[in-house]
Amino acid sequence: MQKLLDRNELVLMEAAIVERLRRASDVELHPVLVNAPLIYDPVSRKAMRDIYQGYIDIANDAKLPFLMCTPTWRTNRQRVADTGIDETINIDAAHFLRELRESQREGAENIRVGGLIGCRNDCYLPQQGLTAEAAETFHAWQIGQLEEGGVDFIIAETLPSVEEAIGIARAAESAGLPYFISFVISRDGRVLDGTPLVTAIGRVDASTTRQPLGYMVNCAYPSFLCAADQPAVLFERLTGYLANASSLDHCDLEGAAELKGESVSDWGRTMFDLHRNYGVKILGGCCGTGPEHLRYLARGG
Repeated sequence: MQKLLDRNELVLMEAAIVERLRRASDVELHPVLVNAPLIYDPVSRKAMRDIYQGYIDIANDAKLPFLMCTPTWRTNRQRVADTGIDETINIDAAHFLRELRESQREGAENIRVGGLIGCRNDCYLPQQGLTAEAAETFHAWQIGQLEEGGVDFIIAETLPSVEEAIGIARAAESAGLPYFISFVISRDGRVLDGTPLVTAIGRVDASTTRQPLGYMVNCAYPSFLCAADQPAVLFERLTGYLANASSLDHCDLEGAAELKGESVSDWGRTMFDLHRNYGVKILGGCCGTGPEHLRYLARGG
């Protein structure tokens, strides 16, 4: 993973998966585990595979490295136990994406599979975040399952509190895989718990011996970072940005019946500003994004 980042100026990451599945007429998301159980249904598995494949094709056409993540954002140990679904679901999801990578006629060597985890509770309510100690214990099981499934790296996304991020980082550190920590931020460029992003990164780094490979922001419009107002040192560790298509606040997007979004060109120009002016090299999409957003990034504008 480090070599991939060192050798490439731009790395493409997936755009939205769950939102596109939610709007597919022949797919029904699981009420607790969201899209992970879709791997066990042939029709739903194909629908999800086709979305990933479309993103892979965009990266391959542009000859860019591509990062894709397992559909396991909500398959932590407690949720899996509560549903009675087989405990191997994280392993099976990792195998699903590894098989997809191996099926590629070209570009497979430039694809990396990330094991995706999320916070235990609501990603928009930092007051529900776990303490560092509780998070390290709670998330270790899922990280271990994803490692057993053969992922190339771990990524924890949409983290609203620094304390839980510290615990996740410690659990990932113990597992031995390279890992990324990705925060969700408000429109003032702070983590949702109010911590300045550069402070949050410093706290996680100081709490681990083997630090994250890098940090990301996801589930926020790119302008939310307020890049021009951030200290330069932030961009020594901020590796990626997975942006929402809309500049609305999270509370306005949560549960919206229709997709919200700015124009692809406005979104893309703001994303490329982070890349060209601040060195953020992993670019991808979150809520509301799709192939058109990745194509814009892959074309370079």
